[in-house]
Amino acid sequence: MKHYHETRLAYDSRRLILWKTLCDHYFQRLVRPGDCVLELGAGYGDFINQIRCRRRIAIDFWQGMMEHLQPGVEGHVGSVTDLEVIEDRSVDFVFASNLFEHLPQTEFAKTLQALRAKMKTGATLNILQPNYRFAYREYFDDYTHVTVYSDISLADFLEVNGFQITEVHPRFLPLTIKSKLPVSPTLIRLYLALPLKPMGKQMLIRAASRAGD
Repeated sequence: MKHYHETRLAYDSRRLILWKTLCDHYFQRLVRPGDCVLELGAGYGDFINQIRCRRRIAIDFWQGMMEHLQPGVEGHVGSVTDLEVIEDRSVDFVFASNLFEHLPQTEFAKTLQALRAKMKTGATLNILQPNYRFAYREYFDDYTHVTVYSDISLADFLEVNGFQITEVHPRFLPLTIKSKLPVSPTLIRLYLALPLKPMGKQMLIRAASRAGD
C-alpha cells in the first residue's frame, strides 16, 4: 500500500472540481451548519475540505492525508475500525467514498459497530462506492479491492449490522474521472439532475443507526 497513492490513486486536480461540485450541489443540503461531519478514508480530503459545518473530522491510515487537509479539519491517521479519538454520540453525518470495498467484511462490521457508538440519534451514514452489478468488468482493476458489493448486498449488510436504510441510489455517479469526458461543474450538475444516469456505476446508500440495537 506504500505506493498506492503514487500509482492507482495518484493526485488529480480534477477530483477537486468533482468534489466541490458534488458538495455544493448535493451533499451540502444534507449537512446543517452546526453538524459534526466525519469522513472515513478521507484520502486527499476532497470531500471533507469542501463541506461546510461546525466540526470536520477526517480519518485515514495513509499518513499523506495530513498534508492535504485544510486548516480547521481534524485529521487522524489510523484504522477506520478504531474510532476512540472521537467522542461518543458526537457525530451527525458520516461519509465514506470508495472505502469499504477495500476492507474484509470483518473489518467493515467492526467499523460499523464503532460508528454506532459515535453517531448521534438521527445521524446518517452515507456510502459512495462502486456497484458490482454495473462495474463488474472494472471492479478488480484496482488490486486493493477485496470485497464485492452491489446496492442490494451492501444494503443488506448494513441492515444486519444495526443500520436502517433510508435511501438507495444504484446508479449515482460514473465509476471514475479517468475518461475522455471533461470534468466540468456544469456537466456534473446536469448529471446529478438526470432521472436516469447513463454510465452510472457508483452507488450511494444512506442509512441511520437503528435505535435500541
